[in-house]
Amino acid sequence: MRKFSALLAGVVALAGVTLLGAPAAQAASCEGTYTIVVGGTGDLNSTIYSGNISQRVGYPAVPVGAADRQGVNELNRLIRDQRNQCPGQHVKAVGYSLGAAVVHTWVTENWQTIGNVNAILLADPKRPAGPGSAGAAAHPAVAPVVGAPLAGADDYFGDIPVLEICTDDVICDANASSGLPGYLWQGKHGNYNFNVDVYTDDARGQWFNGVYIP
Repeated sequence: MRKFSALLAGVVALAGVTLLGAPAAQAASCEGTYTIVVGGTGDLNSTIYSGNISQRVGYPAVPVGAADRQGVNELNRLIRDQRNQCPGQHVKAVGYSLGAAVVHTWVTENWQTIGNVNAILLADPKRPAGPGSAGAAAHPAVAPVVGAPLAGADDYFGDIPVLEICTDDVICDANASSGLPGYLWQGKHGNYNFNVDVYTDDARGQWFNGVYIP
């Protein structure tokens, strides 16, 4: 795992830690579901997704706690603004990799004060153990490097439905059998469906290595 933490440090150094302002968001329709998406490391404007997307979150997509915090704050601002305009509209928040950590943290911090929401976490580095190992953000070689609130793992989601999806991927299962080669060269970390329409408004539980666990 030392190689993993060294790789992470290299990503941080290459990307830099300057926290850029997010682009201004346009008002979304009150019809249907408000689907808001957060991309992973390097995806500053959350462009990886397809389907019926209401809002793409812009944030400094660098794997450090300060960037995670800015992403959480921006996600919260956008959701709260939309909820104020459309109080009866369902919110579906979808995050991938670092973006899953952003959505994860937002749910943990906000479930007590908001409802009619669900979350989809793809390759969540804050996924707790069981089945498999916890995500990379909880590993003792990684957590001190990335810092809070990115560091650590939990499932403190209250009554908000959350679906976790992890498939042989060291980011969400630090001891995944594919290891670092799977992450670096075999495309394991990108082996997810990024069409938001395949995820329902009441999705919950987890898919772990192809097996559904309620």
